[in-house]
Amino acid sequence: MRLATLKDGRLAGVLPGALVPLQEVVSLLGGGALPGEMRALLADEPALREAARAIAFAARPENAALRLPLDEALLDAPLRPGKIIGVGRNYAAHAKEVGGPKLDAPRLFLKPASSVCGPGTAVRIPRAVTKPDWEAELAVVIGTPAFEVEERRALEHVAAYTALNDMTARELQFDQPLPMTSFAKGLDGFCPLGPWLVTADSFGEPWAVEVSCTLNGEEVQRGNTRDLIHSIPALIAHISRYLRLETGDVIATGTPAGSGHFRSPPRYLRSGDRVEITISGIGTLRHSIA
Repeated sequence: MRLATLKDGRLAGVLPGALVPLQEVVSLLGGGALPGEMRALLADEPALREAARAIAFAARPENAALRLPLDEALLDAPLRPGKIIGVGRNYAAHAKEVGGPKLDAPRLFLKPASSVCGPGTAVRIPRAVTKPDWEAELAVVIGTPAFEVEERRALEHVAAYTALNDMTARELQFDQPLPMTSFAKGLDGFCPLGPWLVTADSFGEPWAVEVSCTLNGEEVQRGNTRDLIHSIPALIAHISRYLRLETGDVIATGTPAGSGHFRSPPRYLRSGDRVEITISGIGTLRHSIA
């Protein structure tokens, strides 16, 4: 099941080329009121079943009138996470290009919810930032709250997956006496997210997921989650040793090699750039730079 949030706040199911306004169809089928935002929907199993029933009903050929054209829709970020936890240097190829010591435990940082923006956003780079960079990532959305979970049970706590651009002001991360990684990655709009969620039951196991990024039509990143140093279950287990992961929290699982700062010469985002992040099994997150 694919779930989106429209700019007007409505929750929608996603079909090939179409959207299903969930509350309208659920009401047509005699159901009750759905939660009004995505985190609450993910926490409500009966409501998720109602949503799945509505999407299946609207997908019938005779029910085309219930669907909205996807290419005419204005999508927001699929959800507003309570917290976003990022993982640095988690693809072996990226760790190699960055250099530095081998990390035995995940290198974690935080991005604030205020950094989130949706597909189609023109991200504004602050005038003081001179080295804005891209990082294509598979994002994990927590469903059932997790605290001190075992790695073998960790995927039971995943509600969905989506795409994320972990944008970074590299001068704040690297050109300071003391690195300010969370601040460098937490500026307004520096977390494009979407275009929708794919629920875990539809997405399947995250062991061999292709992650790629194009900049103005040129492929600049391509990797596969087979290259992860710390697997998604290992990340959930490790993080949950220290804090409680709540429904709707997001883990940005790391980026493949090819982000701009580590190229020779370095390459940074500029006004007018178009970024496309594609995750197999999810689709493409598109945004631009204002």
